[in-house]
Amino acid sequence: MYYLHDMSTPPQPPQPADQPAQPPAHPAVPPQSTAYPYPNPQSPPAGAFYAQPTLVGQPLPGQPVMPQQANPYVQATPFGPVPPAPPAGGGAGRAVLWAAVGAVVASAAWAAGVFLVGGKGDSADLRGYSAPSDMCSSADYSSFKGEYTENDSSPTHTSLKDKALDESYCSLGLKKSGSSYADAYLSIQLDLHRKTDPGPEFTATWKNYGDSHTGYDVDPVEGIGDEAYMVSQDTTKGSSSGSRYATLAVRDGWVTYTMSYSSYLSSYDEDKDPPVLTDVTGWLKTDAKATLDRLRK
Repeated sequence: MYYLHDMSTPPQPPQPADQPAQPPAHPAVPPQSTAYPYPNPQSPPAGAFYAQPTLVGQPLPGQPVMPQQANPYVQATPFGPVPPAPPAGGGAGRAVLWAAVGAVVASAAWAAGVFLVGGKGDSADLRGYSAPSDMCSSADYSSFKGEYTENDSSPTHTSLKDKALDESYCSLGLKKSGSSYADAYLSIQLDLHRKTDPGPEFTATWKNYGDSHTGYDVDPVEGIGDEAYMVSQDTTKGSSSGSRYATLAVRDGWVTYTMSYSSYLSSYDEDKDPPVLTDVTGWLKTDAKATLDRLRK
């Protein structure tokens, strides 16, 4: 006589009545507190089931694990293991080998290019400039001395030395002969950007200066640095007051330079006017070139 048994669930041995219940194999771990208030994006949602991936060459559950013998002739390389030898006499094997070798060589060439080109490209392009501690005594503004013959006895200068930025600044008063107070003002600033390329922001600021400041004329200037712009304004026309203003902004590599002039009719005698802007812009170009050449040496 044959008996049918339910094979889906194996029979369990009876538990003795006096034996305490067995604790779970892994005690529950209380949830750990964390400063991140959001759920872990890598954690599956509660109740989700994910099948474990089977790696190539990995035995399936229930199959015996065969020990693998290490190859003593395989040596590690910086770009991955050396490709295995091709099957003897197989054209397809040779194609696979050359594809693997090409991938290794391409990886090596790419890595070498990153180290050689990337490191050089990330360095600051300072073009040999140096930022002096006293810009007032280092800058050339001799073109203005024909109009303003008196020297400023107490110009203001500041400097900054930092890993990210070197900066030199000068502000001085321009006085005509016999003047007790300044008739005009000149400011000069040099910045050596050591960490960031100032090019995009420099162009956005000065090329579009007229868009953000009404009443100013903006003209590109050729022959000074990589790019330069002349910004000017004259509010003296048709009035007994007003001012004349001009700034030359220059970028040469990661170095920026500005030279600004401003004058006021109220500082001049009634029968005299400040120099016209065409003269001032010419002086700024001449002195900026001379100053940048001096600071580059």
